This record gives sequence, structure tokens and C-alpha cells, in this order.
Amino acid sequence: MKAIFNGTVIAESDDIVMVDGNPYFPRSSMREEYFRESSLTTVCGWKGTARYWDVVVGDQSVANVVWAYDTPKPDAESIRERFAFYRGKGVEVS
Repeated sequence: MKAIFNGTVIAESDDIVMVDGNPYFPRSSMREEYFRESSLTTVCGWKGTARYWDVVVGDQSVANVVWAYDTPKPDAESIRERFAFYRGKGVEVS
């Protein structure tokens, strides 16, 4: 599976975990030069606290489009060290 933004592959992996209809990529597949940490956090009742990144490729960017649960709750342990993308915000995942 690949994540593409502005014509650039920003993540790619065959090791995908699906949760709530979202593909979670392993953190090792993140091409870090295209990700910028955000200060945003949110809380999910069963997964825990999510942190976010912006995606930046060239002069194009999209804010808070990537999230991860660094310390997920026990029922969401399968997504530890993984991240996902919001759909419809410019990152194509296929």
C-alpha cells in the first residue's frame, strides 16, 4: 500500500493493519522528510490519545492529516508504532 501526496510517495508498506476502516502503516515506512510534527492531539475512547503530523512536499502542505497512537489502550495494541491518514484531505492511499 502507498500514500502519495503532491505526486510523491510519502509512505509505502505491505505490512498494513486495518482498524475502523483505516489502513495503519508501520512507523518505519514513514518518509520522515515529508512529515512535520503538529501540536494537535485528540482522544479516542478505545484507542487512547492520538498525536498528529502535517504532510509537506515541495510548496504544498496539508495540516493534521496523519495520526498515531504512541501508547494505545490495550484493545488497540495492534496499532502501536503505526500511523494512518485522513481521507479526502489530499493524501491518496491505495
